[in-house]
Amino acid sequence: MSKRKIVRVLFCLTAISVPLFLIAEEKVDLSIISRIKSEAFENSKVMDHMFYLTDVHGPRLTGSPNFKAAADWVVERMIEYGLVAHEEKWGPFGRGWANKHFEAHLIEPQYQSLIGVPLAWTASTDGTITGEPIRVSIRTDADFDKYKGKLSGKIIMSMAPKEIEFETTPLGHRYTEEELADEARAPQPGRTPFSLRAPGNAAGGPPATPEEARQRREERRKFGEKVAQFYKDEGALVLLSYGYNGDGGTIFASSGGSYDPKKPIALASVALTPEHYNRIARLMDHKIPVKLQFNIQNEVFENNLDSVNVVAEIPGNRKKDEIVMLGAHLDSWHGGTGATDNAAGSAVVMEAVRILKSLNLPMDRTVRMALWGGEEEGLLGSRAYVKEHFADRETMKLSSEHAKLAGYFNYDNGTGKIRGIYLQGNDMARPIFEAWLAPFKDLGAATVTIRNTGGTDHQSFDAVGLPGFQFIQDPMEYSTRTHHSNIDVYDHIQPGDLMQASAIMASFVYNAAMRDEMLPRKPLPKPQPAQRRPAATE
Repeated sequence: MSKRKIVRVLFCLTAISVPLFLIAEEKVDLSIISRIKSEAFENSKVMDHMFYLTDVHGPRLTGSPNFKAAADWVVERMIEYGLVAHEEKWGPFGRGWANKHFEAHLIEPQYQSLIGVPLAWTASTDGTITGEPIRVSIRTDADFDKYKGKLSGKIIMSMAPKEIEFETTPLGHRYTEEELADEARAPQPGRTPFSLRAPGNAAGGPPATPEEARQRREERRKFGEKVAQFYKDEGALVLLSYGYNGDGGTIFASSGGSYDPKKPIALASVALTPEHYNRIARLMDHKIPVKLQFNIQNEVFENNLDSVNVVAEIPGNRKKDEIVMLGAHLDSWHGGTGATDNAAGSAVVMEAVRILKSLNLPMDRTVRMALWGGEEEGLLGSRAYVKEHFADRETMKLSSEHAKLAGYFNYDNGTGKIRGIYLQGNDMARPIFEAWLAPFKDLGAATVTIRNTGGTDHQSFDAVGLPGFQFIQDPMEYSTRTHHSNIDVYDHIQPGDLMQASAIMASFVYNAAMRDEMLPRKPLPKPQPAQRRPAATE
């Protein structure tokens, strides 16, 4: 090879290596990461946090006494760890609700104890009630006359029996390397943004506009409220359904009414396991008389319509006016004790700040932990916090604090270990997070994807142009058994996974607190005017 060619090749290699060199220069102090791992794995308190959040203070429905007790306990525990902690009020949220007693029985033709979960924000029965079930199908205004005068003293079954399929796939699952590789690939161009396709209509025609979709939701909501009021006016006793997912005694159930104090309390409502619902329906189809018995005692709280977020800090040093945040939602549904959704996330976040504080690591930026209320009703607590501290998403009017947030990290997909992180469309963060995950590759965390993920509190930050991120987690049995179900309890938590997640969360927060620059940001989004949202009936 000639001398000129050698020079030309070296020049090309140098030009190519510059960006790779810059990527490799993202600073990671491996001695600190080693200390974080040792504290997380050898002196973990994460399952102790889980115990108190679930067995002692679960479930934690927003507005309930249990939620407030859990928030109080978190503040006390954070103060014990040496953090500055408090509860920050937001609201109004609406009425609180708690189930105090539940019995459900098939009385005739044979006795059977029924497995069920009362739905949130629904009424009590008048003590123990006994009644006959009736099948009701109201789909249009014309259907109301069919049932007028026929529902008094009846127990309504408004759903067709559920066909239960034989399960041939495992209920629990960890991501394979092939699945993670697929997750890491950017989605096909044309999806907006990055992974969300505009919704189409049921007939497969042109996609609905956001306004058309909103109008359809509003129409369904109003009709549902009309039907619910009809049942009450006609003197029905209880409304029965089966969970929107699950079988074999696992019931996925959430709300049957509204937390809006301006709206009436919905009829006493119960989600049964589908096998029990189906038995009742078959007996009715064969004209065999059926009697059911219920005693449902719920308590409604309207003395305080506000809720709280829990906030705790480790003050920074050289750049203490800049903030790194980590968070998870504290609230849950009420069927179980809210273990995988989301005591797991709350426990990981608490453990991450405990690790950083116990190691007494000096950090340039202030580290702020937040556990949110009202996530299950629409990210309400984190949205209120972002609006108060950073920006109003409706007008995009920014506060002075908006420029001071280095980044926000969220944990809310069950008990599964962290396998990587969603960039939320922020390509500039890719080399940073790849470097931060490198020390955890042997623990299964290495995937960085441009894709978005939704349904949790990082979206409140991302919506106003702040760098907010959710981790990729192993799915485990989250969607198949525990998410919003009656078996979302302590026993379905994987301790090793939460230890791994706590170490990664603590490391990410430490790196963000010590980085010379704050995390890169996407361009500010446009204002998002408020759309009318119904009080939660999810």
